[in-house]
Amino acid sequence: MGEEDGAFNHKKQTLIDEISAKIIHGDLLTKIHAAREIRSMIRNRNSSVNIRAKFAAAGVIQPLILMLYSRNYDARQVSLLALLNLASRNERNKEQIVTCGAIPPLVELLKFQNCSALRELATAAILTLSAAPPNKQTIANSGVIPLLVQILSCGSVQGRVDAVTALYNLLASKEEPTIVSDAKAVPPLINLLKECKKSSKFAEKTTALIEILSNSEEGRFAITNSEDGILTLVETIEDGSLVSTEHAVSALLALCLSCRSKYRELILNEGAIPGLLRLTVYGTNEAQDKARTLLDLLRDSPPEKRLSSSVLEKIVYDIAARVDGSEKTTETAKGLLQDMVQRSMDLSTNEIQIKASSSST
Repeated sequence: MGEEDGAFNHKKQTLIDEISAKIIHGDLLTKIHAAREIRSMIRNRNSSVNIRAKFAAAGVIQPLILMLYSRNYDARQVSLLALLNLASRNERNKEQIVTCGAIPPLVELLKFQNCSALRELATAAILTLSAAPPNKQTIANSGVIPLLVQILSCGSVQGRVDAVTALYNLLASKEEPTIVSDAKAVPPLINLLKECKKSSKFAEKTTALIEILSNSEEGRFAITNSEDGILTLVETIEDGSLVSTEHAVSALLALCLSCRSKYRELILNEGAIPGLLRLTVYGTNEAQDKARTLLDLLRDSPPEKRLSSSVLEKIVYDIAARVDGSEKTTETAKGLLQDMVQRSMDLSTNEIQIKASSSST
């Protein structure tokens, strides 16, 4: 059995060396055929992780990158696909591909307005390469962010999904605080958030980007001027996952903290109170704190007379302890707070109905 494994591995290595020699020394048609063989060999082998490393060691990455500059469509396409397969599930290959100079030709491919297939593949490549932390600053400095923002608006469905994830990889990185965001991303991000399931992983990445953009005046202006921008964040607080609700409440809080008089009514008019009350009970610890702070800012009474959300919760928990004893305090308090949320929702619905009937008469 050991001899059979050795013979198989020897045959595999010989094939890798032959394909690599074609990529390095062959003419263009030979290189195109060899690039297809690389992709096929990686996709069809159980030991593909090891094969990726062997191809990289054989020196195929640099010539594949040079093929990205070719005027031949097939050469660009097959080299992109081969590089994507080499980078997948191999951090060292991701870093080597960027070090060898793949980003400039990929950025040029992102500018292709008349070839959506190549642009979509280039977006997928940027997404894959940006997942490696050492690559992030190099990719961000290449001017790729505005191009990814363009794809959010006019790319294919898969292209837009990949662009969101690539932007998330670049902008949501705590290790790279110098990367500058682009407020032009806000309108397409709001539109994508409207269309997707609010509890999805995609919504989590989208709301994370919106939260980041809400930290600039340009970003806040873009959120409020996007159609249903604030409403979409309110709906995410109501229907999102723990992660997306935290990002959404953070974005609304950033608005209100920057200028309460400017944003308070805008947020209230979209019916934010019921979702925020619910978030004080069921959100993450950070989301609960931010929901309480935002509720305090949204109240109409002056600060010195305002009953803070934390005080309100303490009162509810004290009542619950007296009613059902300490063992059931948390359960009873949550029930009381749920009732408050429901009553607030009912009141909001009644107010909307009254306004609707009065405007129609």
